[in-house]
Amino acid sequence: MRYSDVKLSPMRDHRFKLIASLRFRGVVVPKGYRTDGASVPRLFWWLFPPNRTDYLPCAIIHDYLCDMGRFKEADEMFRACLEELRVDWFSRTVMYLAVRIYHLIRYGQ
Repeated sequence: MRYSDVKLSPMRDHRFKLIASLRFRGVVVPKGYRTDGASVPRLFWWLFPPNRTDYLPCAIIHDYLCDMGRFKEADEMFRACLEELRVDWFSRTVMYLAVRIYHLIRYGQ
């Protein structure tokens, strides 16, 4: 994946709409999909802004798979995407653990 693969249109309330499909390892997020980017609690926005371009493509793929109820797959794809886009080790590890723990507690997956 490349950052140039992500085509977004900004919307209100910190949301975005894909204006072209986004593909990553067999997952196709369709054109028109809407996302809020990374669902980071506001308290941590200073460290992990929700729409930071470093990991926004990964958050879109993660959101899409979560919307389909595929939480474990979403988390693994999130980690793989973060690695492929070379997000730094600390950020990648913290974000992956946060989503993985949340889904285990909330959904048992």
